[in-house]
Amino acid sequence: MADKSSAPPPPRVSLPSLLLSLLAGAAAVAGFAPFEFWLLPILSLAVLFAQLSRSPSKRAGFLIGLAWGLGFFLAGVSWVFVSLSVYGGMSMWLAGLATFLFCAFLALFPAATGALQTRWHHTPALRIVLLLPLAWSVAEWIRGWIFTGFPWLVVGYSQIPNGPLAGYAPLVGVYGISFLLALIAGLLAWGMKPHTSLASRVWAAAAIAVLGIGGQALRGVQWTTPDGAPTSVTLLQGNIPQDMKWQPEKTLATLEKYARMATTAPAQLIILPETALPLFESELPDAYRDGLAALGRNNGGDVLAGLPTGSFNGAYYNSVISFGSAPSQHYSKVHLVPFGEYIPMKPVWGWIIKVLHIPLSDFARGAVDQRPLAIGGQRVAADICYEDAFGEEIIRQLPQASVLVNVSNLAWFGDSLAPWQHAQMSQMRALETGRMMLRATNTGLTAIIDVKGHVLASLPLFTAGSLTGEIQGYAGSTPYVRWGNAPVLALWGLLGVFLLATAFYPRAP
Repeated sequence: MADKSSAPPPPRVSLPSLLLSLLAGAAAVAGFAPFEFWLLPILSLAVLFAQLSRSPSKRAGFLIGLAWGLGFFLAGVSWVFVSLSVYGGMSMWLAGLATFLFCAFLALFPAATGALQTRWHHTPALRIVLLLPLAWSVAEWIRGWIFTGFPWLVVGYSQIPNGPLAGYAPLVGVYGISFLLALIAGLLAWGMKPHTSLASRVWAAAAIAVLGIGGQALRGVQWTTPDGAPTSVTLLQGNIPQDMKWQPEKTLATLEKYARMATTAPAQLIILPETALPLFESELPDAYRDGLAALGRNNGGDVLAGLPTGSFNGAYYNSVISFGSAPSQHYSKVHLVPFGEYIPMKPVWGWIIKVLHIPLSDFARGAVDQRPLAIGGQRVAADICYEDAFGEEIIRQLPQASVLVNVSNLAWFGDSLAPWQHAQMSQMRALETGRMMLRATNTGLTAIIDVKGHVLASLPLFTAGSLTGEIQGYAGSTPYVRWGNAPVLALWGLLGVFLLATAFYPRAP
């Protein structure tokens, strides 16, 4: 019997290979807003897939994927540090450590992709063209729901609004686009391998061209139709500093500021940001409430304002409430942010409340089956801040809703990439659903987005102002509204079965 201790150690991954993966991951962030160099994520994944296809061991695949993930997430979500240190009250070293650990956790998803793909016995072509794109996109989908989900920087967003794959959004949503993007990256990586035949390279180039041309052709398809008369809208951006927002002595000034802004910007639908009014609905002065309702009626519409509902003595909610011509209606946030809006497993994690000085850090969850708000001549599907990162949750209120509205307070993230990245997700939701999207934010990016995902008008970041325009409601359903992610998951299942079968099918040496 051979002595196991004499077996050679597994080949090690080289430092240049790890550095290349790290840099490729960081470069991919420039594919997202505000830079929108949509080609970079494709090239970055092609580099990663080429590296992984040559990885000599599971350990090497894990490290290559981990390096790529660290570069990607440290460059792309570094705004977490701003939130924790500047506004969460953490010391800089603790905030830095927490940010690194968070990014390292996220990097485990590409690392797991790199490690697991080495265990499948496929031809090089199948591995790089099908297995890696499938494993990558499934890992992104899992990241989008595990532990309540963090679908930030899913690579499909990089194609919105001008990338060649954007036209597929109404069909397959962001995860379908991610898979197509990864498929193109795999074809590129396969075509660049030294021993790939000329015929294979021609086939790879043809497949890439077909996918790109198909996406461009789909951009011209009108999946939904205009419904009803246009509505005038005004979106208010108060630019209230986060460190002043919840100070009791500043409450009156904040209320007066939003009242002035609303009064000088008449429109059928006036929208204030998330928790724009920094006190509970029950504490809102009657005169102020009546003033908002009168303003809405005078304009022939309604005012939609963000403020907490409930009370500290019971459950309280992150909500929006309407005042005006229609009976008052409200929507309460369903998908809450762990450790920011609620504390999961309080017996274990309750101490974090003492470390993070976040007001209203334990919201209750709104009902899942809330319906659109009939206000301002539209049927409004409201969502609050982070909720528009979840496409399958947005379509719960469709096709009944005629327009989408997101209210946010991104002051937590300072002057970082976060507001731009978040707006890009709103653009994806508009394109997936065939609905216009209105974004009213405290510090930006306040914007009006059309059904093709293009920003029609916006306000500069960190300025107080009103954005006025006209919107059109839409009726009908895109394929994504009808079926959500189900077709993409079914396709992945079929590909998984095929790859599983071919992994065990005997091949000639």
